[in-house]
Amino acid sequence: MDLSTPPLPTRPVRICVVGGGHWGRNLVRNFAVLGHLYGVCESDPVRLAALNSQHKPEKAFSSFEEVLADPRVEAVALATPAEMHHGMTLAALGAGKDVFVEKPLALDWRSGQEMVEAARRQDRILMVGHLLRYHPAVLRIQELLSEGVLGKIEYIYSNRLSMGKIRREENALWSFAPHDISVILSLLGQPPVQVTATGGAYLQPNIADVTVSHLLFEHGVRAHIFVSWLHPYKEQRLVLIGSKQMIVFEDSKADQKLVLFDKRIELKDGMLEASKPAGTPVEFPPVEPLSSECSHFAWAVAHHAQPNTPGEEGVAVLSVLQACQRSLQMNGQPVAVDPISAHPLGRL
Repeated sequence: MDLSTPPLPTRPVRICVVGGGHWGRNLVRNFAVLGHLYGVCESDPVRLAALNSQHKPEKAFSSFEEVLADPRVEAVALATPAEMHHGMTLAALGAGKDVFVEKPLALDWRSGQEMVEAARRQDRILMVGHLLRYHPAVLRIQELLSEGVLGKIEYIYSNRLSMGKIRREENALWSFAPHDISVILSLLGQPPVQVTATGGAYLQPNIADVTVSHLLFEHGVRAHIFVSWLHPYKEQRLVLIGSKQMIVFEDSKADQKLVLFDKRIELKDGMLEASKPAGTPVEFPPVEPLSSECSHFAWAVAHHAQPNTPGEEGVAVLSVLQACQRSLQMNGQPVAVDPISAHPLGRL
């Protein structure tokens, strides 16, 4: 479906956000603005009181069990630690709730697949929060690809760098790369066949602060993802090299975030010569990605429709993450990606 403008549900959807931390607060704010916030669940009484006072949901829950027992809750949005996603999702699906799960879907692709299969059995919606897939600039890139403007994709690279929030429960690869992996898989329409990854842990033992992952796809298409929370400035850059043109998306820039470049390679005196490319800014709607993502989940619940980032996509991303993690632990040795787990539908 077209995501250039957020879809509108036919009615308010009663959604409960579970987890009132940094990202949970953002979900609460967006669902409240959209008119779909029924409840907030948070075990910390101070956080719960603050969210209840600011956004005034119908219900304030201090335990997840209370949420599951409330028949008026149609869906839950989980903004909890990743190690809790699997168990909480299965419990919510078993209680007849549709589920939105922040990335990563789980800690391993087999757990993710179990969540997907549970959603199928219960005939419920399972959607993963791959935010970058709802960014209007990324949606514009997808349009340009479908129109043939870029030609065939030859190479993709992504930089996601900052002097940012340093985590103890996951490394920079698992914290930053899921969004970029999901976008690259979507743009290419296929999983990689092999990955290599290297990195370094400088602040905490065995928790990589910097990683570089290389993805090899069929027909020689390659991509690399450079992530770091130990970088002197913020950079969020996605570059696509096509057979006809190139495009750069820099979300960290104040303006001209999306620019299309000519690609002119000429043979002169027996030598290949590249002319300096001219850049043309590309416009896209000023839509907040998280608002679009939240609206899309409410739409999927209201219409009982497959979301744009279903649980199956979460499984595919997990399979690539796990392969990169294995390569990282083996100091950059190539690792094959499981073709079944990495398939966009979770199966061949």
